[in-house]
Amino acid sequence: MLTAFALAFPAVLFIVDPIGVVPLFVAMTAKDSPEKCRGMALRASVTATGILVFFALFGTVVFKVFGVTLAAFRVAGGLLLMLTALDMLRAQRPGTKTSVAETEEGSAQEDIAIVPLAMPLLAGPGAIATVMVLMAQNGAGVEAAMVVIAAIVVTMFLAWMTLRNAHLVKKVLKQTGIAILERIFGLILAAIAVQFVFEGGRELLKG
Repeated sequence: MLTAFALAFPAVLFIVDPIGVVPLFVAMTAKDSPEKCRGMALRASVTATGILVFFALFGTVVFKVFGVTLAAFRVAGGLLLMLTALDMLRAQRPGTKTSVAETEEGSAQEDIAIVPLAMPLLAGPGAIATVMVLMAQNGAGVEAAMVVIAAIVVTMFLAWMTLRNAHLVKKVLKQTGIAILERIFGLILAAIAVQFVFEGGRELLKG
């Protein structure tokens, strides 16, 4: 279980990318009080946890309903992760998470905790695909579920801690530090994406 967690946790953490959400969160909450920002960070993290846990536990139903094999979904998920990783390597806002229009709309909202913070910034398509693939490839047992859920919970705890101190994080790291971490996360995420595509493609060829 520790080995499985050691593989699952980085995959979930790097695709959620709490550090990358910091600049957007700071921009969208520029006019809000620190107490309100902390409240939104908590609600967003809890909501994103619920979304990812739901898809981890019940995502296999999607495979059965649409007749999609795990191998095909693994390749699709890997390609989606690669698109996100390439944006991170260029220190750009991942287009798979949010667009400029969505960010501007979020800035005009009174409360951004659910949309766009929880979904799609924290629990976006890439994160959903990742937890579904991890759950399916680890098996449908209780231990597999515990590993993936633990990875989600720990990641979202770190996301909450990061966002509740977002202004401090941005002040300490500055834009250059955030960009450096983004590129490191992107490189690791690209390797995970290649692994997903390789394993899925190999299974498809065997089939």
